[in-house]
Amino acid sequence: MFIMGYSHDLDRMPSLSKPYRSNHQEIVEYRPRRFLVILGIAAVTALSLPNQAASEPDAYRVSKGTIEIGVMTGFWQATTVVGDAPSANRSAIFVLPRVGLIVTDTVGTNWWRGNLELMLEPVYARFTQPFTADLAGASLLAKYNFLVSRRWMPFVDAGGGLVWTDLAPRIPEESIQMEFLLQAGLGVHYFATDTVTLTAGVRFSHISNAGLGERNTGLNAVMPYVGLSFFLWR
Repeated sequence: MFIMGYSHDLDRMPSLSKPYRSNHQEIVEYRPRRFLVILGIAAVTALSLPNQAASEPDAYRVSKGTIEIGVMTGFWQATTVVGDAPSANRSAIFVLPRVGLIVTDTVGTNWWRGNLELMLEPVYARFTQPFTADLAGASLLAKYNFLVSRRWMPFVDAGGGLVWTDLAPRIPEESIQMEFLLQAGLGVHYFATDTVTLTAGVRFSHISNAGLGERNTGLNAVMPYVGLSFFLWR
């Protein structure tokens, strides 16, 4: 009896080959496993969000035939990182009214689901460096709107136009006042209401005379901008 009882007690004792763990230790080790499970569920949910966003209706009914009317303002700063301009000391404040028309139905799936918009964008700029000067003209741009949610609508745009500026011929980069303006950039609309968006973006721009003048080094610049747009539909 003594031997049997002693053997039974030995079964309750912790094994020498398996370290003894208290209840507290078991709880501590269990929580990381539970956290990993929760993290895994969250990751799967996050990965599925783009598909869910793509299945939503177009961002506040922005579809073929929708008209955009807006105005942007930005700070234009020349750069010598690209091109052969002798100085980056050229700065200006740009004002960019815009009128756009969405010309295609919604195309694509997932993150690139969207539509194409054509925009007419008049431009006026006031140069403050290296001296005061003006620029005026207009551009035609193509803009692709990414319809990813009902609040946020990212976009990319690119285009060009014709401008006049009295910055030339007073700078070494340009010799005539009629110039071509090329632009490309990206941005995002935030729908504050069903029709009104707050807009922000950044563009790279190039101003040159396409070799029509004696000098044509060209001006390259980066321009962050903000503005307001109204989307109107029939």
